[in-house]
Amino acid sequence: MSKAKYIFVTGGVTSSLGKGIISASLGKLLQARGLTVTIQKFDPYLNIDPGTLNPYEHGECYVTDDGAETDLDLGHYERFLSQPTSQANNITTGRIYDNVIQRERKGEFLGKTVQVIPHITDEIKNNIYKLGETGKYDIVITEIGGCVGDIESLPFIEAVRQARFELGPTNSASIHLTLVPYLRAAGELKTKPTQHSVKELLEAGIQPDILVCRSEYGLSQDIRKKLALFCNVPINAVIEARDAETIYDVPLLMRKEKLDERVLSKFKISYKKEPKIESWKEFLGKLKNPTGDVNIGLIGKYVELPDAYKSIAEAFVHAGAANECKVNLSWIHAEDLDGDNVHRELKDLDGILVAPGFGERGIEGKIYAVQYARENNIPFFGICLGLQCAIIEFARNVLKKKKANSTEMVSKTSYPVIDLMEDQKKITNMGGTMRLGSYSCHLKKGSRAHNVYGTTKVNERHRHRYEFNNKYLEDFENEGMIASGINPDTKLVEIMELNNHPWFVGTQYHPELKSTVKDPHPLFVRFIRAALETKQTNNL
Repeated sequence: MSKAKYIFVTGGVTSSLGKGIISASLGKLLQARGLTVTIQKFDPYLNIDPGTLNPYEHGECYVTDDGAETDLDLGHYERFLSQPTSQANNITTGRIYDNVIQRERKGEFLGKTVQVIPHITDEIKNNIYKLGETGKYDIVITEIGGCVGDIESLPFIEAVRQARFELGPTNSASIHLTLVPYLRAAGELKTKPTQHSVKELLEAGIQPDILVCRSEYGLSQDIRKKLALFCNVPINAVIEARDAETIYDVPLLMRKEKLDERVLSKFKISYKKEPKIESWKEFLGKLKNPTGDVNIGLIGKYVELPDAYKSIAEAFVHAGAANECKVNLSWIHAEDLDGDNVHRELKDLDGILVAPGFGERGIEGKIYAVQYARENNIPFFGICLGLQCAIIEFARNVLKKKKANSTEMVSKTSYPVIDLMEDQKKITNMGGTMRLGSYSCHLKKGSRAHNVYGTTKVNERHRHRYEFNNKYLEDFENEGMIASGINPDTKLVEIMELNNHPWFVGTQYHPELKSTVKDPHPLFVRFIRAALETKQTNNL
């Protein structure tokens, strides 16, 4: 057994209470005390990973350096802890069952009947312990998706019960996140939903050590006493989690409630020194006290669900704080834009970002947004499909190839400036088969990208099948749109930028996936700076 300590975070009453943020905040506080921490997410759905899920189903698909398509909570883990996650940090029911079935097909169970207990629960435990057994971490936090009581979560809860028994009382801790709702008609907070949620957990054999209670209002001492009495926890283990102004407040709120101290006490780890969170407080100070503001339009096709672009939204928060500037984000549906209304919809913006996506829905609206930004000298940033839209727009309106398109949208287009990559043409399975994960990019000296990064070589994360068609590169560069970033091995274009424009940059990769509180992504920082400069110039 590893020497790591294990924390299990479960949720009850309702979903979307913020287990990922609580886990990341606790991880941040423990890290700030000098401990090495990692966080993993176990999702109860049957998909192998979220790679084939529509963003409306589950928000954005977050991609790690090693090419894993994962839950968006891993983005929170990375943004808070400033350390990369991997395939081992996100496990689904589908992957667990797939692993067990593959072993059964190979005959590894020696003729035994394969069952949920012990085979599925053993596989879950193997994945719980995997990160701790590397020897890299003092603390492993495991977030269990869904709610206690859900049928699909039962094997995970049982595996946690077994793991806690195997680990012993000082090597594991159970944190249960729950809701204490306020009934306006009665004028009071109600503890019964939390009591019932803890009862569900107790029936599964797990006594929570700490309760974290989401609420719109503060918990009185009487409420805390009642929760402690009926949920079998010490009163100092009833933690208040008020609704916060920003998710980045939560580590400080949890520190005020001494969540980290409760965990360290359970583990019998000394905690005399305060956590070193000065830089976090400095970030929050800049975030909450901006000296200026900019209006940025995010042009996408899933804007009804902002979680579909979660990492982009958070990268803007980081970049705004770095510039001591408030970023006012306007969510604009690509399908609502056309040649007649694009000026009216975008005229008040200081910068335009065309977001990633797949498929032809909304593509023409994105192209109109690109054209408006290019012709009106508005700072433009295109990511993945956003870059591809910029390439199509430039081909149509500058190179005068009116039928230019991507073969993703029109398979027989006469001017395929975007085409399916060669290694993708024989692929039939959609899950986990895109160009995924971290790839190297060489930057052209003297280019805008080179000046922003301050180096000639970077590594960024990808998630795509289609790519710029190098057959047309000379045509583009002759008209001022240059490839400033190239993959050295495949010669695939990674970055395109336009000369003689305040800021016009598109990336095939996803820079938002590497932006953290500690290290805001330089492309986002410089994009916001360009938007500020454009706004100041326009106001002269």
